[in-house]
Amino acid sequence: MLTFFERLDKYMKHKGLNDNKITVETGISNGIIGKGRKRGALSQENISKILHTYNEINANWLLTGKGDMLQQTHKSTPVAVKDKTGYPLVSINAVGGFGSSDFAIGERDIKDYYVVPKFKDRKIDFMIEVSGSSMYPKYNSGDVVACRIIRESKVIQWNKVYVVATSENGILIKRLHKSEDKECISIVSDNKEYAPFDLPKDEITGIALVVGVIRLE
Repeated sequence: MLTFFERLDKYMKHKGLNDNKITVETGISNGIIGKGRKRGALSQENISKILHTYNEINANWLLTGKGDMLQQTHKSTPVAVKDKTGYPLVSINAVGGFGSSDFAIGERDIKDYYVVPKFKDRKIDFMIEVSGSSMYPKYNSGDVVACRIIRESKVIQWNKVYVVATSENGILIKRLHKSEDKECISIVSDNKEYAPFDLPKDEITGIALVVGVIRLE
């Protein structure tokens, strides 16, 4: 079976990419991929950036070697529309500042609008795509989650899934647990291969509750 970097190289050859182009397009620090090749590993954050930027990659294939290299396109019950009457699907980068009081989603940041009748009473602010496998089996890479911004961060329902904007680690989709350290919140993945960690509260710039999901089978 191919290694992670052998699979990544296969995709890069398919797309005509090189290490430098990937770092530019994903925002990964220059030289990180080369260093990762030497160590034989790449951080979860950088893998997520690759999967988010090149979202046609089958995350399961890239991480485990199982399945096809590219995701298959299927029809879905929810309908993506362009009439601006649904919920905005935006890129992760576009919602980085959702914790600020003057946050607004620009039209150029919106990929599509989704009309999902069952979501009508859930007060949804935005929708984003899941990338990476840290929340598997709850969510798969490519799932679309609907999010409601929490304006009062003191009201947290422990063990619920949230989208957390951070100053150092970008956007995280995780369960939130109470930490033994009063200055931190415990960040927990459903995938047991990812260890929980404490995140200082002063690094959190925004929190949104995940209130729904669209999954393509």
